[in-house]
Amino acid sequence: MEPTSTPPPNPTPTPPGAPTPPSAQAGPAKSPGAGSAASTRTPPLPQLVTELRDLCVRYVREQTVVPLQKLGRYVGFGVLGSLMLGFGVVFLGMAGLRALQDETGDTFSGDWSWVPYLIMFVALLLGAALVWVARTARRAEKEYG
Repeated sequence: MEPTSTPPPNPTPTPPGAPTPPSAQAGPAKSPGAGSAASTRTPPLPQLVTELRDLCVRYVREQTVVPLQKLGRYVGFGVLGSLMLGFGVVFLGMAGLRALQDETGDTFSGDWSWVPYLIMFVALLLGAALVWVARTARRAEKEYG
């Protein structure tokens, strides 16, 4: 058997016919949000399945599709930038080689025709080494503060 709650004693008597305060009313306490029996029923199964499917689709989009789109955009711009930089270095190397061959006259002719190629190869290697050192220094500064 369930114990019943009794109202606390009222120190001041209320006149007959006056409304009683809510705290003095007897009866089982209702929890907030407890409504009719219809609100406590679970929704029908097709509605639950539809809500579950919508929840799963939204989750997959938020957690996989959107990050993959961002990653694809990042990788795409990275590949495009590296291709452009690579073409630029190749064209710069060819321009330097042609300049050495044309502007030096007969200095690198005959048996010395390979020297402009060697000069440009060394220049490109030095450029790559400078970029590597700068990249390593920046990475170390970023990592170690």
